[in-house]
Amino acid sequence: MADIYLTNSLTRQKEKFTAINPPEVGMYTCGMTVYDYAHIGHGRKYVNDDILKRVLTANGYTVKHVQNVTDVGHLVSDSDEGEDKLEKGAKKQGKTVWEVAEFFTKNFYDSMDKLNIIRPDVICKATDNIPEQIEMVKKLIDKGYAYDTPEAVYFDVTKFEKYGQAFGQKLEDKQTAVRASVQEGEHKKHPQDFALWFKRIGRFADHAMHWESPWGDGFPGWHIECSAMSIKYLGDQIDIHTGGIEHMAVHHPNEIAQSEAATGKSPFVNYWIHCGHLMVDGTKMSKSLGNVYSVTDVMEKGFDPLSLRYFYLTANYRKPLNFTWDALEASQNALSKLKLQITNYKLQISDRTVLSPEKEQQIEKYRNDFMSAMNDDLNTPMALAVVWEMLKSNIPSGDKYDLAMSFDEILGLKLSEARNSAARLGVDIEIPNNIKILISKREELRQQKKFEEADKIRDEIEALGFPVQDKK
Repeated sequence: MADIYLTNSLTRQKEKFTAINPPEVGMYTCGMTVYDYAHIGHGRKYVNDDILKRVLTANGYTVKHVQNVTDVGHLVSDSDEGEDKLEKGAKKQGKTVWEVAEFFTKNFYDSMDKLNIIRPDVICKATDNIPEQIEMVKKLIDKGYAYDTPEAVYFDVTKFEKYGQAFGQKLEDKQTAVRASVQEGEHKKHPQDFALWFKRIGRFADHAMHWESPWGDGFPGWHIECSAMSIKYLGDQIDIHTGGIEHMAVHHPNEIAQSEAATGKSPFVNYWIHCGHLMVDGTKMSKSLGNVYSVTDVMEKGFDPLSLRYFYLTANYRKPLNFTWDALEASQNALSKLKLQITNYKLQISDRTVLSPEKEQQIEKYRNDFMSAMNDDLNTPMALAVVWEMLKSNIPSGDKYDLAMSFDEILGLKLSEARNSAARLGVDIEIPNNIKILISKREELRQQKKFEEADKIRDEIEALGFPVQDKK
């Protein structure tokens, strides 16, 4: 296996990837809180997860990919303030929380399918794994890391010595406003203590989703869900955990604390991978600004959703990326040009010749350069540059096509469907001589009423990527 280097957010360094149990790799990706529509910012993060998984697979690893669906317990504020996002979404939609969760879960995965993202091996809903979460809270209480109060069970951050050190932060820099208690007085021991289990009293007295627990009727906190489910499906220690950059402040430090406290094993995760924000016209996406776009919005404006995927690949995943409609149009033009070239190369595969040693070396160099870029912290801009350099080279067309297909196993741009894509765009494709000869031969057979033989040639033409229609 070739060396893969990833930037580990926990150490803030680029590190050589080493699996815990090669060739198996356990990969957990923070999924959607399904209370609203998925937007193109989500798309960027999950395309990057998809690229990472494809790179690992291309290097010979077998990836077990687990992704959660948060359908309860994620409050409006990560610091235990506000209402549950699902409850808020249900009020807005005029539906039950269960209906909202089901509707937006489907919307999320439909949107990701349009971006050609391979679905996870395990999709786990928080509401399907309540017993595991309750059991983990029990362990934390038994080990002295958590305490019960009238309104909730909290994790005591002062008992976990490393808390506040994750991702280069200090505990004193992480102070947030102490949440007003649901009863008189404040029951948190420390402002940064976070809820593991909310009780169905006070502001949550009417919470629609609730379960019985040793601490009373209630529902889990957001952070405990990811820890319990990742450990259930991937074990006490995980190779890779991904998320958005916004999770580095609260959610992921809390995951580390409660997971390592419960299992006694460290590190909980060997490599933390975080994706940068997607800006829109230089500003943060905001419904008040009207700049929150979905994949459906992109399609309704006439764009292929894969042009959005191409756009994501033009920047380093860790850096902010600015979305504009002009930038998306440029990406669509680039992808269309790429697919048109691939189409012509596909049609010329029959024209292969014996390669010289120089050409073979050139082909192998492009293959190595592409994988070197992808293995260097998922350097997709460099990988795309290799693709374009290869297409401009003087290697045979058939070999260009083969290389493009192998590259696309990682890029995921569906280049194998280039012929159909070009037709949808209404672009004229140059018909090569071998196709013209077959067309003439078929027409001769039709004139001779040898329809069975003509049909065989028709099948041959269509197998080469050209649909045949007989018109007056």
